[in-house]
Amino acid sequence: MSDTILTARHDGWVEITLNRPDRRNALNEEMHLALRAALEEAAGDETCRAILLTGNGKGFCAGQDLGDRDPRKMDGPPNLSETLNKFYNPLIRLIRAAPKPVVCAVNGVAAGAGANIALACDIVLAAESAKFIQAFAKIGLIPDAGGSWALTSLLGEARAKGLALTGEPLPAAKAADWGMIWKACPDEALMDEARALVTGFAKGPTVGYALTKELIHKASANTLDAHLDVEAEYQGRAGRTPDYAEGVIAFFDKRAPEFTGKK
Repeated sequence: MSDTILTARHDGWVEITLNRPDRRNALNEEMHLALRAALEEAAGDETCRAILLTGNGKGFCAGQDLGDRDPRKMDGPPNLSETLNKFYNPLIRLIRAAPKPVVCAVNGVAAGAGANIALACDIVLAAESAKFIQAFAKIGLIPDAGGSWALTSLLGEARAKGLALTGEPLPAAKAADWGMIWKACPDEALMDEARALVTGFAKGPTVGYALTKELIHKASANTLDAHLDVEAEYQGRAGRTPDYAEGVIAFFDKRAPEFTGKK
């Protein structure tokens, strides 16, 4: 098992930590494969009802490790389309499709694809000292790992272009004010708050969470009229879960519900 990724199992949730702190957790092939394996295992584990992704050291993730991409050491240009199709795109799709909440705690700088991996998660908390940097323009590239889509969807065209074309760092507090992330936290409180959030999700109505994720992902592509029909379908599915019955009974009993997360 690669030590580039650390996995810690808790009661109902899993914490996955990027672990190349000497390289600001920049991704190489070994780390790509280990991260995907850890996420696939957590996403497919029915006893895991929420996932927390974070980084070790001073940075969250510096994106792709350029150490093996030095043009002076290569016979020709790299095939970056292959890199995306082989590594990043499956990772982004996996995070988005996970049938449970995926929380990202951005503990430091998130640059390039590292920023966009964070933005693929369902809820992003960031340390106040953290910054998000679309560094691609600095080396003649375009925002990848879903970046051009996420920035435009979250911020609109003007801010997306501004961040992508200038590569200007976006501080965590401003990212929260702009609606790009959920919240900026004092550095010393970040992990406690993130772990408390995931612990709560691990005790929640997991099927309802998964359906909510799907609905929100579909919303931008649907008309209101079409989306109302999808909501009705999904609400029917949610209403047939044991967690719905438990939630209503707990409401009448004036007690906290004990959700199982089962279908």
